[in-house]
Amino acid sequence: MEVFVFARLHARAGKRSELQHAIHAVQGPTRAEPGCLAYGAFRSVRDLDEFYIHSRWQDKAAFERHAELPHTIHFLASIEPLLDHSFKAALAEQLW
Repeated sequence: MEVFVFARLHARAGKRSELQHAIHAVQGPTRAEPGCLAYGAFRSVRDLDEFYIHSRWQDKAAFERHAELPHTIHFLASIEPLLDHSFKAALAEQLW
């Protein structure tokens, strides 16, 4: 069963461009992973410091492999000091 990941990231004051760069840098390796069906990054039009990542995975196992890969681990470590909140991603299944 396909799974979907939704993550909201809000940059600390003055860290917007660094966060945007980190999101951009991880997209290529993530999209190339087996099991990654889609990866999209978005920025709010109302709050330019607010970003979203939406990804779609073949199944939960594919996402769990993604979470253990070096580029994912590096991404999470690099964004921690750039956010004004704790990072949280929601893993979901589509209802309809």
